[in-house]
Amino acid sequence: MSPRFDAIGLVVSDMAASVAFYRRLGFAFPEGAEKLPHAEAELPGGLRLMLDVEETVKSFHPGWQPPSGTASRASLALRCDSPAEVDAVYEELVDAGHHGELKPWDAVWGQRYAVVHDPDGNGVDLFAPLPAQ
Repeated sequence: MSPRFDAIGLVVSDMAASVAFYRRLGFAFPEGAEKLPHAEAELPGGLRLMLDVEETVKSFHPGWQPPSGTASRASLALRCDSPAEVDAVYEELVDAGHHGELKPWDAVWGQRYAVVHDPDGNGVDLFAPLPAQ
């Protein structure tokens, strides 16, 4: 037997804000998840995105402290259907009050690329392949 990748876990300071943010990106959290101390959304291929409020983590790891500083220590990368969708999703999230870290741009590696932060400062990379020249 060997370990297998099963889930991505994020510690969040405000479950309702985080669930709302990730729902905007298409993650299917169940109704009422915004009121729970732990919430999960199933991902393609059987993976899960798990969110835990800080108090939950402190309940089993009393010495845990939130990361300090402004740099994101984790990021999720979400593929969009088109470069235009990268722009639209970025603008929707920024207009909703989320921090836009990198405005959409055409990256040298052939993608339309942008980064927005979730409510806890984790990076969410939005990308789509650029059309062939």
